[in-house]
Amino acid sequence: MAVINDFDHPSIPKPQFGSSSSIVRQGLVLLVIYLSLGVLIYSLNRHHFKAIETHPVVDALYFCIVTMCTIGYGDITPKSTLAKLFSIMFVLVGFGFIDILLSGMVSYVLDLQENLLLSAAKGPGEHDVARKYFFDLKKGRMRIRMKVGLALGVVVICIGIGTGVMHFVEKLGWLDSFYLSVMSVTTVGYGDRAFNSLGGRLFASVWLLVSTLAVARAFLYLAEARIDKRHRMMAKWVLCQDMTVSEFLAADIDNNGFVRARKNRPTKAPLRCMLN
Repeated sequence: MAVINDFDHPSIPKPQFGSSSSIVRQGLVLLVIYLSLGVLIYSLNRHHFKAIETHPVVDALYFCIVTMCTIGYGDITPKSTLAKLFSIMFVLVGFGFIDILLSGMVSYVLDLQENLLLSAAKGPGEHDVARKYFFDLKKGRMRIRMKVGLALGVVVICIGIGTGVMHFVEKLGWLDSFYLSVMSVTTVGYGDRAFNSLGGRLFASVWLLVSTLAVARAFLYLAEARIDKRHRMMAKWVLCQDMTVSEFLAADIDNNGFVRARKNRPTKAPLRCMLN
């Protein structure tokens, strides 16, 4: 390996990625274009849809958001061949393309928030124990269990806000409001409850985008926490294994009788002493 490293290798240029701010701008522009196109097509073909109407533009935006988030309440449904083809294309593009852009935007916002909190934790202060509990300063990131807690907190807040708005705007009971809120953020959408008022659909057009992505992010952090725990268990198992003679010999890759724990830092004793 030492001989191989002596040869000159051509340097590989570092790949260039777009900045986070540019990704957010592109996502916002494409989202506006995508929704505007959907609203325009729906508004011009309202007679092809079976719906409880409130306002043409609001109904169009509400239908596009519900379709893009794959909820499907059933209060607005296509009834002609043209409307069905439009719905098929809109849900495929929305679920596969726009959802990726929105997830990137949400990731950028969460990472920005984490960096701000991490910077504050590195500053002078008296709460060093709390900082070590919330942040992994060596790795330069928030601890995964705290990410899970924050993501689940956002989900609870979204469900609570949705429940309150549905109770006071849609005039539903507290149980039905909570039921519709949970079925919405989890993108289940049985269709027995939906937004039928103008104010409710305006609220849903914004709330559904945020809440559904927050739930997806929370479950992603839960999966990340499980994977991280498994990796730590495997690393602990590997590091606690007793090394055999053959493994020590294999570690002496330069055949000089020493095993180096780090580059240019030999062990206190040569390999032959360690084996004896």
